[in-house]
Amino acid sequence: MAERTNERLVRVVLDEASIGRGNPDQEHERAVAIWDIVETNHFAVPGRDDGPYALKLGLVEAKLAFEIQTEAGEPLMTHLLSLTPFRRVIRDYRTVCESYYAAIRTASPQKIEAIDMGRRGLHNEAAELLVERLSGKVEIDFDTARRIFTLIFALHWKG
Repeated sequence: MAERTNERLVRVVLDEASIGRGNPDQEHERAVAIWDIVETNHFAVPGRDDGPYALKLGLVEAKLAFEIQTEAGEPLMTHLLSLTPFRRVIRDYRTVCESYYAAIRTASPQKIEAIDMGRRGLHNEAAELLVERLSGKVEIDFDTARRIFTLIFALHWKG
């Protein structure tokens, strides 16, 4: 089946009120994730055919807000997702990322690779959870879910 060109995101932004500035590594990951999403993604809203879409991610009262707009910026809908199911994986991912960023400066390549494997495993787990939690509301592929999780995690880099 051919990919429908309207089932994609053309713009992704993070709600400025929801995020703080991160360290240079974190800022780089945010920028790369947004660029990667816009370059290649699958994003569809079941029952709608008015894509491509723009997405604004933010936090609203400890819930994840998916503000979906048309390419022209007209609001379509907002989905609020509880972050409770993500708490453990976000906490574990933060711990592994801290270890990874510390290790890349001083550890052996084998140690860095082992930490990175754990980081990728948690990232995959979070992406699967995101696909599951959005089921019936938003249709995304696994790679898009991975990149969106990077941005969800970015929303927790406050401070």
